Amino acid sequence: MAPSPATLPTLAQRFSDLRRHFIFDFYPWYGGPPDYLHWDYLDRRPPLDLSSNYVPRLGPYDSRARAVLEQQARWIADSGVGAIALSWWGIGHYTDAAVHDVMDVMAHHDIKVTFCLEPYRDDRGKVFAKDVRYLVREYGEKRGFDAMLLLRSADGREGPLFKGFACILPTDSTDCHGQTSPISNYTTDGQWRSQTDEVREALRGQFDHVTLLADSLHWTRTLAAGFDGITAFDNYIGPDRYAGYAAGASANDLVFSFNVNPGFDMIVDREAPPGSCYAPPAFAPPTEAAIDWSRSEERERAARLSQMRIASAFQATLAVQSDPALSNARRGFFLVYINSFNEWHEGHAFEPMKDFGQLTAEERVLGYHNPSDGSYRLDTLGALLRPVLADRTGAGAEAAGVTIPTGGHTRARDIPQTR
Repeated sequence: MAPSPATLPTLAQRFSDLRRHFIFDFYPWYGGPPDYLHWDYLDRRPPLDLSSNYVPRLGPYDSRARAVLEQQARWIADSGVGAIALSWWGIGHYTDAAVHDVMDVMAHHDIKVTFCLEPYRDDRGKVFAKDVRYLVREYGEKRGFDAMLLLRSADGREGPLFKGFACILPTDSTDCHGQTSPISNYTTDGQWRSQTDEVREALRGQFDHVTLLADSLHWTRTLAAGFDGITAFDNYIGPDRYAGYAAGASANDLVFSFNVNPGFDMIVDREAPPGSCYAPPAFAPPTEAAIDWSRSEERERAARLSQMRIASAFQATLAVQSDPALSNARRGFFLVYINSFNEWHEGHAFEPMKDFGQLTAEERVLGYHNPSDGSYRLDTLGALLRPVLADRTGAGAEAAGVTIPTGGHTRARDIPQTR
């Protein structure tokens, strides 16, 4: 008989490396002047007009600049998070070229690094195993595993962790005009299975296990493709749906990871051609009344909604992963991705942004969405995470005991912690 929730050990008791199980999605793809790589996405014109609805605290930075990485590492470490997942776009890509720079700094701050393998080529399903072996060799073995994350199970076994984006795809899609087209990077489940089997065989002699996660809610295909479990990137999936998806994954003996996120607030494509299927992405979490970003009280309302989404997602993902009836608890697996540290295009960055009062007159004219407190997301996360990391006796505050007020805009440092 499974133990009752009241008698289960705390997460900190089960996982001696618990902070490593909270992982920021991290994007090393930004460039400084004169090109401002990625800050110019969707035809934006930096350094003033950025590809973000929010001006970062550090401005349009260079992801490889040492001072930038040092500050980012301090923010991450101070939040309590112990790892990052680098967005990786293939061997030789500029995100690959940045890895050693990122790892050097993160290792100095005791932050581990893992990888999200993006859809970097249409035939990724033929090279996935080779690329995973490259990552282990180049950024693990050659560095003496000083920075690569080796995730520890509750029983103490360790192994590397990789997740893939856009792995389990349909064969085609139909647009708003009824036009059906094949998906160029579709990979069969059998092809994936050959690759995931090859990864495990290649790494069998080095590690107790390797964990491979797919961005998918299709249980049977994920299982057939040989992935260990699922992870969700989509911030439109509300925390109220985590329990149902966790039950579905568990019924197929898959582990699962549902993220902590502040919602979604992506920039608008100003150049979308007339008659295209483009529609401006909706703000998340859903709100009955559209937000008027020109008004300070509306920007504060949006910040409160995001703050409450962070708390509800945090509580929901911990609840399903601590349920003794589900696969994660049964298999000694626990993992929380935080989406994201710095994906500024989609508006869900936890990296501090400028306080509204710090915006220049020229920036205010552009209509940025910065609220009065540009650190509220990271502060909120830290307030939720610290008692969980500290609870080694069962006497500390649980995640459900950290409440987010629904009244006026509240800074995270003022959030009361109750039992």
